[in-house]
Amino acid sequence: MLVRPSYVLGGRGMEIVYDEETLKGYITRATELSPEHPVLVDRFLEDAVEIDVDALCDGTEVYIGGIMEHIEEAGVHSGDSACALPPVTLGRSDIEKVRKATEAIAHGIGVVGLLNVQYALKDDVLYVLEANPRASRTVPFVSKATAVPLAKACARIMLGASISQLRAEGMLVASGDGGNADPYAPSRSRKPCCRFIGSAAPTGPPSIRCWARR
Repeated sequence: MLVRPSYVLGGRGMEIVYDEETLKGYITRATELSPEHPVLVDRFLEDAVEIDVDALCDGTEVYIGGIMEHIEEAGVHSGDSACALPPVTLGRSDIEKVRKATEAIAHGIGVVGLLNVQYALKDDVLYVLEANPRASRTVPFVSKATAVPLAKACARIMLGASISQLRAEGMLVASGDGGNADPYAPSRSRKPCCRFIGSAAPTGPPSIRCWARR
């Protein structure tokens, strides 16, 4: 299980527990420190693949900027994990699940602009970890890897432009999107470090972009 205080952001104070005794100890400490705030208890997915998606939505159409597959398993903070764009081990059916879920989330919350969604895939079941209607830390890397200026496109969309209009202008690709990327296209990774494995909290902001060719 994953336990954390309800009032923190970015994974601070999180702990992974495997038995009842550890859970009791965590809740006791948390309630002593802040009795007015509840403790959130979530199921912790072990050995799940984490997936990051940056997308644009104009209120009608969704454009997938990029689908990134994390190297470390889900549970390592996304700011400390490495990932590949496009995904390496995800099949076409997995990518289609991610696309449909991202479109449903974008339309469901009424996004006009950028959207970042983090997923976990385990045993062919796709879980939504979080969805944020904003530019994520991965947007600059996705833009560099795909040669599509997502932030600029987002600004145009927020000012009233449509995705189809931006396709016609050449700002976005004319057909398809980043979800259809060549699996041998350049990839991007953030700095991994073995001591970060198992941590649910971020440990530092530095990021690295790496390129590779077949």
